[in-house]
Amino acid sequence: MKKTRNVIISLIAALLILFVYYYITLPAVNVHSHGFWFFIIIAMIVLTLVIGFAFNKKDKLITSPGDFLKGPFIKASLALTIAVTLFYIGGALLSSPIINSSKYQKLLAVKEGDFKKDIKEISYSEIPVLDKTSATLLGSRKMGSITEYVSQFEVSDDYTQINYKGVPNRVTPLKYGNAIKWFTNHKNGIPAYMRIDMTTENVSLVKLSKGIKYSQSDHFGRYLNRYLRFHYPAYVFASYNFEIDESGVPYWVCPVKSYTIGLFGGETIGKVVLVNAITGDLKTYKVADVPQWVDRVYSADLLIQQFNYYGTLKHGYLNSVFSQKDSLQTTQGYNYIALEDDVWVYTGVTSVGQDESNVGFVLMNQRTAETRYYPISGAEEYSAMASAEGQVQHLGYTATFPLLLNIGGEPTYFIALKDAAGLVKSYAMVNISRYQIVATAETIKECERQYLQKLQDDNIIQEDTDSLQSASGIISKIADVVIDGNSHYYIILQGNDGIFDINVEKFPEIIRYNIGDFLKITFSPGASYNTVEELQE
Repeated sequence: MKKTRNVIISLIAALLILFVYYYITLPAVNVHSHGFWFFIIIAMIVLTLVIGFAFNKKDKLITSPGDFLKGPFIKASLALTIAVTLFYIGGALLSSPIINSSKYQKLLAVKEGDFKKDIKEISYSEIPVLDKTSATLLGSRKMGSITEYVSQFEVSDDYTQINYKGVPNRVTPLKYGNAIKWFTNHKNGIPAYMRIDMTTENVSLVKLSKGIKYSQSDHFGRYLNRYLRFHYPAYVFASYNFEIDESGVPYWVCPVKSYTIGLFGGETIGKVVLVNAITGDLKTYKVADVPQWVDRVYSADLLIQQFNYYGTLKHGYLNSVFSQKDSLQTTQGYNYIALEDDVWVYTGVTSVGQDESNVGFVLMNQRTAETRYYPISGAEEYSAMASAEGQVQHLGYTATFPLLLNIGGEPTYFIALKDAAGLVKSYAMVNISRYQIVATAETIKECERQYLQKLQDDNIIQEDTDSLQSASGIISKIADVVIDGNSHYYIILQGNDGIFDINVEKFPEIIRYNIGDFLKITFSPGASYNTVEELQE
């Protein structure tokens, strides 16, 4: 009787321990999940120990470790635990690239792209000038100025890059400062999220009429991981991404992993669960059916890993380790660009073992996994960053990882240069094919002007005279303005609605002109104003 009572008490204690372990770690009930196998193995070990301690022929609790092996149940339990462990190890090995190199090499469909066709020249308003580090700094400063929230909430470090109404933004929710602040505020939820325009550096704290009730800073049933696990016990989730739809409603985008090679290999994304962060409403989509506003289904790390399989396993696993013939890999860094209303991961591609130059670059769509490879050789990103830093070495600025832009039809690295405080102070453009061609300036517009001039001076591009237009007439209005520290004249001619921008530094003779004088100019047309390229006598 005593023996039975000991066994029952021990089993209840063991089950309680396992429940707490499951409640905290939340493994998926799925044979493809590593966490599931860890849970099973730990459960078997715990139960084996419990039965071992409870087993006693003389109605006493045993104290000798050797007594664990007495009795058929204990021996069978240990044998089964060892068998399950060996099966797990075997499954991991049989799922690895060592045995399935050809399958891994085909995980990602890669097609060759046309740079000038795919990547159009963009306006200054579309160039994201902030990286995540700078966005985090701006978000923290903004939060420090909001006295009504700063004592209770902090800014989460998510800062997901998205396209919001066609403009690159980073978004991140607030989070509870600590457990006590959660207790006093969780009834109403998290009251706001941060949105940072990456082109203007404008930081907005978006206040919500109803608070965010489901997040990774909440607890118990509203803790996002637990909320999803109890609704989808078998789903193996990847990262949880905070995004907003076109109306500004916050969501959690939760990709679900799919394994296509053996038990644990060939990881990709099979479906996506969207969680309304305010109401907790759940909806599952196939990857091909996710709403257009969703920008991040595939993480950058997953896409880069799959491309590296594609580039290194062309001739099998052994070749990728030893001779490395025709092996390609991505460089040690990446950035994001906005293209076709999606967010694409950009990274350079280099030969394995070669660190000084790239053989091309690759763009990977985070929503669809569409991948385009561009075989354009040139400077490796870190060489370009060093080249840009060399231009401003007297100022001590550091370069961010480059963006890929089309400037004058040329593949160009666009680099933000930051001071010691992490603030963007200057910009650089570096030609990918000839990274000695570098232009730096305090504004993007001036940086582009200098860069294009250097390309023309080196006969890489010719001045586009076909797009220039002429105008003449009597000056009806003049406005003296300062743009980026430089004096400009905005001029309107009689009978012409256009505004003409004349840089005084470039054309100092313009100061001789007054209202009523006749002016003849050549200009480049623009959306808001026309840039004067020549004053004609």
